Formats: sequence, C-alpha cells, structure tokens
Amino acid sequence: MERKRLLVYALQLQRERGSGLPLAAVLVESSQTNGHMGLPEEGIQQAEEALGILERLGWTAGQAYCLIGLASSLLSNGQLHAAEEAASRAINLLPENGQQFLVCESHKALGRMCKSKGEIEKAIRHYGLALGIASSFGWHDELFWLHYEMAMIFRDEGRLDDVQAHIEHAKSHTANSTYNLGHVMEGQARIWYEQHRLEEARAEALHAADIYEKLGVVEGVEECRQILRDIEELNAPVASGQSGFDCELLVMPLPACIDCSFQAQEAE
Repeated sequence: MERKRLLVYALQLQRERGSGLPLAAVLVESSQTNGHMGLPEEGIQQAEEALGILERLGWTAGQAYCLIGLASSLLSNGQLHAAEEAASRAINLLPENGQQFLVCESHKALGRMCKSKGEIEKAIRHYGLALGIASSFGWHDELFWLHYEMAMIFRDEGRLDDVQAHIEHAKSHTANSTYNLGHVMEGQARIWYEQHRLEEARAEALHAADIYEKLGVVEGVEECRQILRDIEELNAPVASGQSGFDCELLVMPLPACIDCSFQAQEAE
C-alpha cells in the first residue's frame, strides 16, 4: 500500500511534466504493483497507457518489457487469449540475439498462458525454452521459479518422477533466497502429503514454517499450519479420534509485529 501511494504521487508529478519515458516507467511500475495487489484491471489500463508512450518513442525493448507485464495482468483478469497475444508480441519485438532476459521472461509468460488454457505440451515447450536461456546465463532466481512452476505442472499431470526432479532442481537454486527455499519446501510438503508420505511432509512443512516465521511471512506460516492440520487429520487413528502426533506448529504464536524488511535484505 505504501508503494502504491508513492507511485500515485510519482504519477501526478510525471503527468505535470509531460508524457515521455519517465511517465512510462512509473506507469509500468504502477501496473506491476496493482497486479501484485490483485487489481488487474487498473494494472491493464496503466500498462496499455505506458505501451502507447513507448510505441511513440520507438523503444522496442521497453515495449517488450511492458507487454510481458500486460500479459500477466490480462492473465490475472481471465483474459487468456489477450494475455497470450501480448506475450507473443513481446517475443516478436525482440531480436534473435540480444535482450535474452526479456526473451526468457516472454517464454515464461507464454508457458503460464498455455497452462491456464490447458495446453500443457505447449506450456512445457515454452518453459523449456526459458530454462535453456536462464541456464546459459546462470540466472538462479529465474531457474528457481521455472523449475518450481514446471514441478506444479507435472504434479497436476500426475507425472511424479518429473515433479520430484524439478523440485530438486528448484532447491538447488535457492542459495541466494531464504524465502525461495521456504516456498519450495512448502510445495514439497504438499506433494508428499498428496502421496501420503506423511512424516516426510510433516518434517518439510515444519522446516518451511520455521523459515517463514523468521522472515515474518504470516501467510506462509498459515499455509504450513494448514498442511500440518491436513496431515494430522489423515494420520489420526479412526477408533480413538485422537491425533497420531502432536502438531506443535498449530499453536505456535505469531510475533506481535511482523517485520517485512526481509525483502530488502533478500534483494541486497
């Protein structure tokens, strides 16, 4: 909310000064912020305004970056075909050699669009292209998310060997992000729960919750508590109606004041 407030003020200043690149930059940032806040319609309007400015300026890389963000907002708003078209336009604007990060992001966006449309093989192909680019440059954060999202695709498809392979790959790219480690451990806990590997799921969920608590990620702690509740319910002996184990995290107190400065620390 504070970021949004500052961006609204920055937009007012830039509109007073003109409609050049600085205004487009603030519009793109505002669009992305609205997307994270679950306000895709506002994000779409801002991305489209920014795109118009960038087209007048003739900056193709900026247009591609803007289109990737627009595609994400359109996807969040349920406009799947428009989202795929925006991501495809981004790739078509980029050269074959150069701007490889944007090409990678475009393929990742297209993978998400195809997954949402149920076009699984196309989604896997786009993710594979993005993985190839990210691997060649050693982009660990990109590699983490690509492997994690592919693991979730294979999970939905019931391809368990592929799921576990991508989970392990994702874990190998978490050295620079404690949050990412917690996130993939939470995902692993859910997968093991679905496979009825309950003790392994419990251990992974407890570890993920400990990471989230130290970072102050309240939502993550609650997600892990839910996994543990689900495990306890499955593990409870039917006859006695009692839990098969004590789930200490379920009564774990949250800190009175959550410090969200971990994001800045992670960035550093």
